[in-house]
Amino acid sequence: MKQPAAVDFAGLKAAFAAQPLFEDKSWQLSPEAWPLSPDQVADLEQIGAACLEFHHALEKLYLRSASGKSLLRNHSLHAPWVVDYLERGKPAQLVEHARDPRNAGAFPTVLRPDLLLTDEGFVMTELDSVPGGIGLTAFLNRLYAGASGSGREILGSGDQMISAFYDSLAALRPELPSPRIALVVSDESATYRPEMQWLAEQLQLAGKQVVCLSPREIFPLENALFYDVGGTPEKLDILYRFFELFDLPNIPTAPYIFEAWAAGEVAIAPPMRSFQEEKLGLALFHHHRLADYWREALSKRAHKVLTKLIPESWILDPAPLPPGAVLDGPLAAGRPISDWRELANASQKERDLILKVSGYHETAWGARSVTLGADSSREEWAAALDRALDLAPTHPHVLQRYKKPRRVSHPVYEANGDLRADAQGRLRLCPYYFVKSGQATLSGALATFCPPDKKIIHGMQDAALLPCRLTA
Repeated sequence: MKQPAAVDFAGLKAAFAAQPLFEDKSWQLSPEAWPLSPDQVADLEQIGAACLEFHHALEKLYLRSASGKSLLRNHSLHAPWVVDYLERGKPAQLVEHARDPRNAGAFPTVLRPDLLLTDEGFVMTELDSVPGGIGLTAFLNRLYAGASGSGREILGSGDQMISAFYDSLAALRPELPSPRIALVVSDESATYRPEMQWLAEQLQLAGKQVVCLSPREIFPLENALFYDVGGTPEKLDILYRFFELFDLPNIPTAPYIFEAWAAGEVAIAPPMRSFQEEKLGLALFHHHRLADYWREALSKRAHKVLTKLIPESWILDPAPLPPGAVLDGPLAAGRPISDWRELANASQKERDLILKVSGYHETAWGARSVTLGADSSREEWAAALDRALDLAPTHPHVLQRYKKPRRVSHPVYEANGDLRADAQGRLRLCPYYFVKSGQATLSGALATFCPPDKKIIHGMQDAALLPCRLTA
C-alpha cells in the first residue's frame, strides 16, 4: 500500500506563521491528512444528498405548518405547533422575511454536518448552515496536497474547494457573468475573519470580484448595497453573510441588507431564514407525530440515511400534561417521565444526553451552550434543565442522545516537534458540501482529532485540525 505523504513539523509551523487562519487560535499539528476509505467517502456523498433533501422537507414542513395546510397529500395531518417552535423568540420582521414567497426554495449554499465517528458509523450532531472552516480546510487541502506532489489523494485537493464555494455563490445570479461578491463577517464572528479574507484573496487571484468586508463597510445607494473601492462606490450583487441571525441587532447596516434584497438588488447566502438555523429541526425529524410526513417528503434513500445518522432528539417544552400522560422522551430511574425536570433524577447512564440551545442565541454556536448530562453532577444537570425550561418560551432547547465517538489513532507532533506515531483520540468530521443546480457536492472535509478524554469534540487547542485524504 502506498504510504501517505508527510508534512514535516517545521514546514507546518512556517506555513501557519506566514498565514494565520484564525485570530489568536492554535491547534496540534500532524504530518498526515486524515484517511477516509472509499466506503466512507461514498457514505459522505449520500449524507450530503440527504442533508439537502432534509432542507427541502424542512422548508415544506415549516411553510405548511405556518399556512395551516395538511402536511400529507392524501391524509389530514396538521401541526401548527411546528411553526410555533421554529418561530419562538424571533422578531416579526425576521418571521415575515422567512415566510416571504420570494424566499421559497432558498437554501444555504454551504452545508456542513458535524459528524462523529462511532462504533455504529457516522452520527450527525448538527447541520450547520453558516459554517466556519471553509478557508481553513481549503488552506489545509492545498498545504497537504503540496506534500503529496500531485495532490490527487487529498479530498478537495488543489483549488477544488475554493472554486466550488465561488460557483455556489455565483449561481445565485446566473445572469451576471462576473458578479461582485462580498463575504461579510460580523464582529461576533471576527475569529473567522482571517480565513474569509484568505478565501477572498485566493478568488481575487483567480480573477473573481470577491471582497471580505465588515458590515460597516457596506452602505446603501437608492435600493442597492455598495462598498468603497479607492473612493469609487461599487455595487454588490451577492452577499455571503458570515454571521448568525441572532447577531442582526448588532449589525447597523442590517436594515439596508433587507431592503436591497426586497428590491431584488442583492442575493443573500445563506438565506436569512431562521428556521434553517434551528437545531430543533433534527428533533422534529424524530417526532413521532411527524413520522408519516418525513417518510412522504423524503426519498427512501434519504430517509434511511437520516434515520441512521440523526440520534434520538427531543424539544424541551414545559407545557403541562394531563394527569397520567407521559412524555415521548428518555427514561429517568427506569420510568417514563411526565415533566422534563424529572430527568434530574436519571442515573448517570440514563444521563447520556446532550442539552443545548436550539438557535437564535449567542451561545448557540461553538458548543458554548452544550451540557453533557453524564459528565455533570446531579446538581449541575438539574440546573441546566431548569435554565433550558425557563428559556423555552423564547429560546427552545434540544435534548439529544449522546453517541460516544470511538477511539482511533493518528500521528501527531508534540509541541517540541517530536512525533507520536500512534496518538489516541476521537474524531469529529465536518464535510463541506456546496450547493449548485440542486446538487450538494462534497468538496472537502475537516477532521478534528482530539484527546480521548474530551467528551465534547470541538475546535480546541489540544486537538489536531486536518484535511482528509482518500485511501486506496
